[in-house]
Amino acid sequence: MSDLGRLVAGRYRLVERIGRGGMGTVWRAEDELLGRPVAVKKLHPPQPHLQDDELETLFERTRREARSAARISHPNVVVVHDVVEDEGLPSIVMEYVPATTLGDRLKERGPVAPEEAARIGRGMIAALRAAHAAGVLHRDVKPGNVLLSDTGRVVLTDFGIAQASGTSTLTRTGELIGSIDFLAPERLTGGTPGPEADLWALGATLFQAVEGRSPFRRDTAIETAYAIATDEVPVAGRAGPLGPVIAGLMVREPERRLPAQEAERMLRGLAAETATASVRRDELSHQQPLTGPTAVVRPPAGPVTAPVTAMSPAPAPAPVPPPVRRRRAPLWITAVVLVAALAGGGAYAAQHFGGVDDTGAGPTGPTGPSATASSSTPSAPASPPASPPPSYSPPPVPAGYHLVDEPDRGFSVPIPDGWTRQVSDDGQQIIYVDPTGLVGLRIGTLDFAGPSPLQHFKDEEAQTIPKLDGYEQLRMQSTQWRGRPAAVWEFTFEGKARTFRAVDLGFGDPGQREFAVYLSAPAAQWASDRRVFENVVAGLVLHD
Repeated sequence: MSDLGRLVAGRYRLVERIGRGGMGTVWRAEDELLGRPVAVKKLHPPQPHLQDDELETLFERTRREARSAARISHPNVVVVHDVVEDEGLPSIVMEYVPATTLGDRLKERGPVAPEEAARIGRGMIAALRAAHAAGVLHRDVKPGNVLLSDTGRVVLTDFGIAQASGTSTLTRTGELIGSIDFLAPERLTGGTPGPEADLWALGATLFQAVEGRSPFRRDTAIETAYAIATDEVPVAGRAGPLGPVIAGLMVREPERRLPAQEAERMLRGLAAETATASVRRDELSHQQPLTGPTAVVRPPAGPVTAPVTAMSPAPAPAPVPPPVRRRRAPLWITAVVLVAALAGGGAYAAQHFGGVDDTGAGPTGPTGPSATASSSTPSAPASPPASPPPSYSPPPVPAGYHLVDEPDRGFSVPIPDGWTRQVSDDGQQIIYVDPTGLVGLRIGTLDFAGPSPLQHFKDEEAQTIPKLDGYEQLRMQSTQWRGRPAAVWEFTFEGKARTFRAVDLGFGDPGQREFAVYLSAPAAQWASDRRVFENVVAGLVLHD
C-alpha cells in the first residue's frame, strides 16, 4: 500500500485501491487539476524481469486499451481520459464509476435473478455493439469486467486486450489472451476470432450470472479449454426467459451464433415481459436440477426461442435395433392444419391437409373424444398416473394448471385450466387448445422410435416446408430429454392475420416408444405462451 497518497504524473493523487488483476491495479484517485474523482489503472508486469521487447508489448497493449476505449462513445463503456507514464510503466486514467463488479457480486451474493441478468445483459450488448461498430473487439468479456454502479448503470470496462480492426495481434504463436472460462471455441481451435467471440463470452457471462458458475469450469485450465472445445453446451436451467438468449449466444459455430442486434432486441423484449408475466418463475421447469449430460444448444443465427429446459437425464435402457418404423405425421404439419385458413397458401393447405377454423390453433370441431380441460372437469379418466421413474421427480403442478392423465397414451401432463382436449384424425395426437383458439398444444405417440430424432425432423422439413407460407427455421438440433435421444425444432410461419411461432420436441430410445410435444402460438405473444411448453415438458411423466 506504499502507493497510497502518491501523486501520479504530477496530477492524479491515489486515494484508495479498488481493484487488482493479473495485469494491473486500479485506484480511485483525485484529479487535482480539475478537482474530480478518476480511476487510475496502473499496469504492472505479469512477470518480473521482462525483456525489453516484452515490456514494449505490455506498453503497446496499454496504449491500445486507451485508444480502443476512446474510439467508443457510449454510456455503457467506461470513458478514458488520459494515458500517462508512472515509474516506468503506463497508466490509464478513466472515469470513476462507483460500482462493484458483477464477478464480486456473484461471489458475495450468489446468482442473480433472470430479470436482473437480462438488465445487465442489455447494458453489455449495447456496449459491445458500440465497440464492434467502432471496429473494436473486446476479447475479455467476463463478470469481472462488468461494473454495476450504485445508480443502476452497467459499464463494460477493461479493454486491455482489445484489438482494433486493421491492427496486428500482440500475441505470440500459441499464446491465448483472455480469461479461459469465457473464451469462444473458435479461439481455442485456431479460428480467427471476430465479434462473435465477444458474443459467446457474453453468453457465458450471463450463464454464470444466473447459475452462479461458469458453464465449462473444470479443475484445471487445460481441462476447461478442452471442455469448451469439445463438450456439449450446458443449458442454463435457472435462466427462465433469458434462456433463449444464452442458448443463442453460446452456439459453437460463430456464423450461426445469435447476432448482436437480435440479442439486444430479445433482451429489451424481456423488460416488457417482466411486467406482464403470468406464471411465477419458481413454478417453471427449471426447478429440476440439471445433472449429468445436458442439452446441446446449436440454433442458427436469427431469432431464437426458448431451449427445452427440463432435461434432467435419467438412465436410458440399452438401445435395441429398431424395427421398420411407421412415420408419424409431422407434428408441425398439424400446425398447417391449425392455421391454414390464415396462411397466404391457405387454400392449398386446406385442400391437402383438411379443413381448419379461422383462429390458427384448433380444428373446427373435435376430431375425437373431447372434454373441457379444467380444474373442475378433468379431460381424461381420473385414474391416478403410474409412478414416474425413481430418477425423476416432476416439479409441483404450477398454479393455474391441473394434472391430466392419459393412460391409453402412456403419460400424464400438466395442462392449463380452461383448455379443451381433442384427438387428431389419425388418433396419434392428443390436442389441447386454449380458450382463444390461438394456442395449440399437441402430444403425439408412436410405438417405435427411429435411430435419430434429428434426422426425422430434417426429413419432415424437406418434405413439407414448400407447402407452408413464410416458413423460417429458428433452430433444429439434437439434444436429450431425461437421458433419451431427442431433437428440438423451432420455426415461424405466416398466417393470414398474424405470424405464428412453434416448437416441437421429439424423443425416444431407438426401438421403443416415441413421443413428441408441439406448441404453436402467435409470435407476438410467444414470450408468455412458450411457458406452457416449458411447464408441459417439465411436468410430463411417462408411464412405464
